[in-house]
Amino acid sequence: MTSVATRIDLLTEKPADLPGTAPATSTCSTDLAASPWDFAPAVAAGYGPGASEADTVPAGAPAQPVIPEEYQHASAEELDRRITAAKQTLGERVVVLGHFYQRDEIVKHADFLGDSFQLARAARSKPEAEAIVFCGVHFMAETADILSGDHQSVILPNLAAGCSMADMADEDSVEEAWEQLMDVLGETGDDGRQTVVPVTYMNSSAALKAFCGRHGGIVCTSSNAATVLEWAFERGQRVLFFPDQHLGRNTAKAMGISLEQMPMWNPNKDLGGNTAQDLQDAEVILWHGFCSVHRRFTVAQIDKARAEHPGVRVVVHPECPMPVVDAADESGSTDHIRKAVEAAEPGSTFAIGTEINMVNRLADEHPEHTIFCLDPVICPCSTMYRIHPGYLAWVLEELVAGRVINRISVDAGTARDAEVALERMLAALPR
Repeated sequence: MTSVATRIDLLTEKPADLPGTAPATSTCSTDLAASPWDFAPAVAAGYGPGASEADTVPAGAPAQPVIPEEYQHASAEELDRRITAAKQTLGERVVVLGHFYQRDEIVKHADFLGDSFQLARAARSKPEAEAIVFCGVHFMAETADILSGDHQSVILPNLAAGCSMADMADEDSVEEAWEQLMDVLGETGDDGRQTVVPVTYMNSSAALKAFCGRHGGIVCTSSNAATVLEWAFERGQRVLFFPDQHLGRNTAKAMGISLEQMPMWNPNKDLGGNTAQDLQDAEVILWHGFCSVHRRFTVAQIDKARAEHPGVRVVVHPECPMPVVDAADESGSTDHIRKAVEAAEPGSTFAIGTEINMVNRLADEHPEHTIFCLDPVICPCSTMYRIHPGYLAWVLEELVAGRVINRISVDAGTARDAEVALERMLAALPR
């Protein structure tokens, strides 16, 4: 199986040479065939080609300057050789972390591959490394900086690799929401518990993780969201869950909480668009945020998969909308999906609802199964897709030359408060 990047090139340039594949219009944008530096330092409105291209980039978002031309014009084979050589030269001085959603050309060079929970642990597992190169997105690199040692530098190969979901909840909006909630609910209930415990998904800024640390809250990942909500309800009457409404709703619903007790908080409306009574009756207050990749999956896609593949096992990520999760056979984190495939009997058929790079990789690694993505359109995460081998080669060769570039640093005060919430997350082990 070809990588997503190569497949996009082929679909765009030579669709007639690929029997059985969809035409070029089956990609969510033909611009996906372009290299990410073609969109540096920033695009006018969105994140460039990919699933989140239509999402708004906030003012002040990090921009990546154009990298040296030698990396832009190098062939895939040359970049691969240069990355390998630089890693060999650096040895244990560097550790490369790669998220499951990264393209194969990056994953092959990762010392650790995992989801956000696993990579948070990996960030502190190599204290001898002078540099941690995080092939993921900005909030992940911030978390690595918070959890790593002071002597370590955390590097993000492309500074423009952000997260549109994380951008949907900013510090000012959450602070304003908190003040309104405290005005309505007070800080402490009659039972002595907090009236509201803030829970932020890992897909959020360091500032919001610090907010949770200051207000008795916690960080969660898709792996341990249920454990985290249980932790929160032991300490509080309600949860304010941000930024992803779908993970919060799906997790709380599986715990028996009714939809009527999960009002949405729209940061552009007074009381989030709710009445005071709505908030009094709430158990989980959901922020109006979402993942553009996982929002693409639909019940119609599941119905089509079942019609065309009798006996198919449908597994989706809990960032998918609730009707999709309800229609699937099961939902779980990226690591849950990986383990489900690995444990299945040979000859199983899977329709998977998560990012295309991971689905294609699972299909490549498990030829004993039939594995395909629920969404037939190639549309990777816009920002994950920005970590191109050219950027990885560049930052590694700069390290060889004794220069640290694209360093991600969280200020001491924010890091201190955020670490409190992150340590609580790391102690809340997935079930």
